[in-house]
Amino acid sequence: MHAMQYEITLPADYDMGIIRERVATRGHLLDTFPGLGLKAYLIREREAGSPVNQYAPFYLWATPAGMNSFLWGPGFQGIVNDFGRPVVQHWTGLSYEEGPAAASAPGTATRRRTPLGEAVPPGAAVAEAVDRHAREARRDGVVASALAVDPRHWELLTFTLWAADGPLGDGEAPAGEGERFRVLHLSTPGREALGAGLRRW
Repeated sequence: MHAMQYEITLPADYDMGIIRERVATRGHLLDTFPGLGLKAYLIREREAGSPVNQYAPFYLWATPAGMNSFLWGPGFQGIVNDFGRPVVQHWTGLSYEEGPAAASAPGTATRRRTPLGEAVPPGAAVAEAVDRHAREARRDGVVASALAVDPRHWELLTFTLWAADGPLGDGEAPAGEGERFRVLHLSTPGREALGAGLRRW
């Protein structure tokens, strides 16, 4: 499993309805994309309290071939044509978990970055993070959650999808979960191939 995200930050006065229309008319194109576990079409909006207007899709790839096919194919080229070429962040997957609300549609997503301190051996830090992730994924309102690592910057990434009818009753994630995004659409052609509960090494 590989996690991937790019962020397209837009002007403060940008009409985010343009992004909503883009997702409404094109989001289904990846609903059957080979090698894709899931793609969450995410936005942040200043009018909703975000510091920026942003389109920030997040991907979990079941296969490297699927990720490469997307990046070097017409899908990503459409982003480049419309917005320029963004930096593509990517992380090595450590674990993926389905939550108690796995059957629900997600309303929000959270992204939490955690530095891996130098004082703890990497293997021990990762093993502890995987155990903690399994527990966190069992909380009410969790649709699915992934844990990944960037060994270049020694940073853990936790990405969680929360049910639209989640624990706060308004589709919002609980406080303290990191950066929040609104989910406009979720493509899940290979969600089962992500291997819920499997350790990645």
